[in-house]
Amino acid sequence: MQSNRKLDIVVYGATGFTGRLVAEYLNNQYGVNGQVKWAMAGRSHAKLEAVRDEMGIASDVPLVVADATDSESLNAMVLSSKVILTTVGPYQLYGNELVAACAAHGTDYVDLCGEPAWMHQMIAAHSAAAQASGARIVFSCGFDSIPFDLGVLFLQQTAEQQLGAMVPRVKGRVRSMKGTFSGGTLASFRATMAAAGKDRALINVLRNPFALTDGFSGPDQPLGNKPEFDEALQSWIAPFVMASINTKNIHRSNKLLGHAYGSNFVYDEMLVTGPGERGEAIAKAVAEDNSMASDPRQPGEGPSLEERINGNYDVLLVGEASDGRSVRVSVKGDMDPGYGSTSKMIAESAVCLVKNPDLAAGGIWTPAPAMGEALIKRLQANAGLTFTVEDQ
Repeated sequence: MQSNRKLDIVVYGATGFTGRLVAEYLNNQYGVNGQVKWAMAGRSHAKLEAVRDEMGIASDVPLVVADATDSESLNAMVLSSKVILTTVGPYQLYGNELVAACAAHGTDYVDLCGEPAWMHQMIAAHSAAAQASGARIVFSCGFDSIPFDLGVLFLQQTAEQQLGAMVPRVKGRVRSMKGTFSGGTLASFRATMAAAGKDRALINVLRNPFALTDGFSGPDQPLGNKPEFDEALQSWIAPFVMASINTKNIHRSNKLLGHAYGSNFVYDEMLVTGPGERGEAIAKAVAEDNSMASDPRQPGEGPSLEERINGNYDVLLVGEASDGRSVRVSVKGDMDPGYGSTSKMIAESAVCLVKNPDLAAGGIWTPAPAMGEALIKRLQANAGLTFTVEDQ
């Protein structure tokens, strides 16, 4: 039983770039062996010690040696903690055994996965085991997809209050984003493209907005693959690189919420580039940008502290009712999306599961139906996110 486990959270991948940031956040926010008992895990005890000392974390923080290729060490780690927080990606290369172990042993799990084909495979393979054991497996607890997934939930709750019902159409519009993609995100992108090249069936999963909805297929969705002029915003909009994973997660959330948003729900995400000729030119440049495919950054590489602190993002969500009425909300983050904000979001997701053992049943979840308002409150209180109802 989880109640007998010594640790609340194990940060697996604590010597990597993002893992270090998660450990730093947990140390600064909760201390060591306090209200949240957490540990650092990785392949090398010596490297864990070095990172712990380098970051000024107390020497009594537990260190756990575990390796994705060693099932015995993975199982020991999984059985020691209530929640495994993993930053070890690409998950399609290093995550299979860990998800299986958590699902089998009733251990909660959070990750930063933006790999829909792998998530599709994990849902099929381990949902039954997670439901039986009580393990709450929650994918995509970083910039993809928390601001968008929880943002849509917040918008729909606002629509219920202001309009009397949830809305069938939501537009996600990224108004600004300052910060770079992580080396891990780029590695996941490359691994996904390589996998799709070997298995053509995966291409259909990547293209299908309902790939994670367990067989449910809703109405046609906007492709979001070319620049267009958004009349409601009076601005040009361009394809948004994270839309492919976020849209799939949000449709899964709707399904897991019993189609609370409606079985005819339509959602898309685009990047706002501004009005006029300049906005159009930027939108076209964004649409033609293929730099992710050739970006040389690798997992473990990331921006400086100054760059993380100076980063931010602003996501507008517009909900449209069938009678023409609308509602708008925003989700903003106070650090760069790929590292500073992401490390805080996944850490608070893990703490949320620890503090709310009855919040969801066992299964494979997205953040909104698993943690919902409880996580929104934690993120606003601790992680620098703001969820705001905007004037029309």
